[in-house]
Amino acid sequence: MTVTTQARLAEPVGIVRAVQPNSAAAALGVQPNDELLAVNGQPCQDVIDVQYYSAEEWLELRIRRDGRELILSGERRYDQPLGIEFAHPTFDIDIRRCNNLCEFCFVLQMAPRMRRTLYIKDDDYRYSFLFGHFVTLTNLSERDWARIIEQHLSPLYVSVHATDLELRRRCLRNPNAPDIMAQLRELADHNFEVHTQLVITPNLNDGEHMARSIHDLASLYPCVRSVSVVPVGLTKYHRYGLTTNSLDHAHAVLDACEAWQREFRARFGVGFVYPTDEWYLITGRPLPPLSEYDGLALHENGLGMVRSFLDEWSQVRRREVPQLRVESLRAKRLTLATGVLFAPTLQAAAAELAAHSALQPRVQPIVNTRLGEGITVAGLLTAQDVIAQLLPLKASGELGELVILPRIMFDHPEGIALDDLSPLDVARALDTPVALADWMGDVLDAAQGVNKLTFSPNLMPSQIPIVREGGWAVEKYL
Repeated sequence: MTVTTQARLAEPVGIVRAVQPNSAAAALGVQPNDELLAVNGQPCQDVIDVQYYSAEEWLELRIRRDGRELILSGERRYDQPLGIEFAHPTFDIDIRRCNNLCEFCFVLQMAPRMRRTLYIKDDDYRYSFLFGHFVTLTNLSERDWARIIEQHLSPLYVSVHATDLELRRRCLRNPNAPDIMAQLRELADHNFEVHTQLVITPNLNDGEHMARSIHDLASLYPCVRSVSVVPVGLTKYHRYGLTTNSLDHAHAVLDACEAWQREFRARFGVGFVYPTDEWYLITGRPLPPLSEYDGLALHENGLGMVRSFLDEWSQVRRREVPQLRVESLRAKRLTLATGVLFAPTLQAAAAELAAHSALQPRVQPIVNTRLGEGITVAGLLTAQDVIAQLLPLKASGELGELVILPRIMFDHPEGIALDDLSPLDVARALDTPVALADWMGDVLDAAQGVNKLTFSPNLMPSQIPIVREGGWAVEKYL
């Protein structure tokens, strides 16, 4: 390793948060709080550049430490990770903003006085590549497009909504939106993998429009690997007169998707079109087995999450529940709060748990009064709604000894809900311990006092467990 002093370079810089032991960066002497300025002579605007330019056997890292600029250089083994964790995945001043005005945009329907990052209309292709966020590709400069091709930023996740140019422009309320099919054909020419989604809005892009979009996208298989079909979500602050999908409409969408899946399984060997879980929960139709999702990792877009929950509960019921001992329980009376849409599924699991153990779980559906009763998913619940609807149970003595909340409510780097409140805030308001859960196994762990994401009302701030990094705000650093 050689170390030399160099002149100061311009921003952007990557702030090093941690260095992995035994990594190339550790061998070169990179330290937390260093500022990475360039890799192998190339300035880096994000972790993508760092990964791209560091894929060499010889590394030269230009850093700034305590105001002094250094070059750290040395060899990197073929299988050796670079090993740098950055404070932010992007180093420039801000996330790329969306230049569309979709009438169904959730940001434009957000309630007042929520977390400030929820009002940022982000549409950054870098977060699509890094984290699987869906973007429209409408705000790309020539330089952006050239970089996507040169660095082969695949896979990408693209919100299409409609393949017909004029209809897509209407959906996006952007008269200058480029032709998405032309963009996808360009990606296909360079062997990209693209996952797409259609947010289905009645009387806008449904019916024949949806059919055309799906068949247009299928013409680009295998570049276009999937089409997620998502129902539109409208809060009580929506002001453009759109309507949500009725029960009959949801059945029609599922019927159409299942017909397309049969067609595409015959042609491609995969379903290609994937309705999200909400359609099945709305209609009460059986969820497909996980094998029907063809190994795609699209849980964050609502594909296969409920089936995964049911499969996990099947294993827990068979393997763990019979071994549950009364003496191991720290709490027997449990209150499981969740969104209205998922509540019947959770109630069925809770009833089975009660029938085969000493636990007494009660499921409490939480109505989303902050965003509107039409918003029924657990991930969009606010802590204020949870507190307001559980306090009467506390007053009447019906609240359990332990409250179980969906972890996805707090899917934020700081472990806070949409209204900036934490699980600890909920625990203190209810004067009852709160645990977070994804699965029924997490519920059993909480009842036995071994769920690490448990918050007692008297917990000190220094004792708060780290919930999870990512989620709502990972893409919205200011």
